[in-house]
Amino acid sequence: MSIVLTEFARSRLFPRTPRRNTIQDCTAQAFERHLNKAAPLKVLDGYAPFCKIHVHRNWTTTRCIALPITEENRHLLRSAYEARTVDELPVLVRWFEDVLPPVANYLLVIVYEREQLAKENTPIAADWGVVGCMYTSEPEEMPMAPITMMRNALGVAEGGSGVPLDPEAYRRSVAFWSVHANWRG
Repeated sequence: MSIVLTEFARSRLFPRTPRRNTIQDCTAQAFERHLNKAAPLKVLDGYAPFCKIHVHRNWTTTRCIALPITEENRHLLRSAYEARTVDELPVLVRWFEDVLPPVANYLLVIVYEREQLAKENTPIAADWGVVGCMYTSEPEEMPMAPITMMRNALGVAEGGSGVPLDPEAYRRSVAFWSVHANWRG
């Protein structure tokens, strides 16, 4: 089994201008090599048959990507309309500023099968392509953000995968993200 970073993931996990809330102390090439050499602790099923989540112990100093919202940090929440790429429409997002989460214990690498990526106009030569990564304290998946679930349901033309919205998964996502937020550094 071979794994490569998609350009979408590369630009978000290893941006040209480094940020504290992306993968630390590791190049994109070293990250890819590690994924191809080190077996994951476990593999979780993703939200669709073409999606898997490879759970790795964090070998970097990357920090947890999400934090609980508390009375003490609520005033640090910010929001804006943003697009992930120039081809996508902006959506409302929120994040913490001026916080420093703990170092993550796990990196949960989200991979798609080559066939799905071809449908999404992202051809790869490997068996699997990395589309994202969650940095967590526990070796369990965080719910996908509600807006990501909606974008996926809209289809490939809108930057999604074409997987229909699962109302129960959406409710679980809303419950989690109502009391958690990502952070930016």
